[in-house]
Amino acid sequence: MIKVLLAEDMHMIRAALTALLRLERDIEVVAEVTRGDEIVPEALRVRPDVAVVDIDLPVVDGITAAATLLERLPTCRVLVLTAMGQPGHVRRALAVGIEAFLVKDAPGDRLAEAIRRTAAGLRVLDAELVSSAMQYGESPLTPRESTVLREAARGASAEEIASRLHLSPGTVRNYLTGAITKTGARNKIDAIRIAEDAGWL
Repeated sequence: MIKVLLAEDMHMIRAALTALLRLERDIEVVAEVTRGDEIVPEALRVRPDVAVVDIDLPVVDGITAAATLLERLPTCRVLVLTAMGQPGHVRRALAVGIEAFLVKDAPGDRLAEAIRRTAAGLRVLDAELVSSAMQYGESPLTPRESTVLREAARGASAEEIASRLHLSPGTVRNYLTGAITKTGARNKIDAIRIAEDAGWL
């Protein structure tokens, strides 16, 4: 029996995935979590064979949580669920040692097969997804530019970001300008979109 931890914040999707997996005789969903920061503690408690992880999770994103999981519980394999429009995330995931990916709009029967292959230690790579991911290079942003752009993506003003990061508003604007320039964006909103699509945030 393959024990699975499912990390998905959208209730309807999580319920559908669980229902789908319950039809499989050799797969058992032993835990469900809705936030990235819940993955490691729950995995350490239930000891799953495979963690099926959505990238876009609240509090801690799926890739960051999965990287920690691989360190803390190396016996657990990770299968990442991703959208076709986010190939940059695949590059990020590959960099931390994740080798199994499933596109979210894949046919339902592919999930069970992907879990079996992941549990067996095999790679699960969508050729088109990986090809798209390779189009993106390493992030041109400095850690501080990434942090500032991430805060801006959450809707924070330059003044709010300055207060949180203990910087002056002018310095925050300089970091934003640097991020806009390095991403080749037209403005802050465009820089956020480009960086998110590339998996740099």
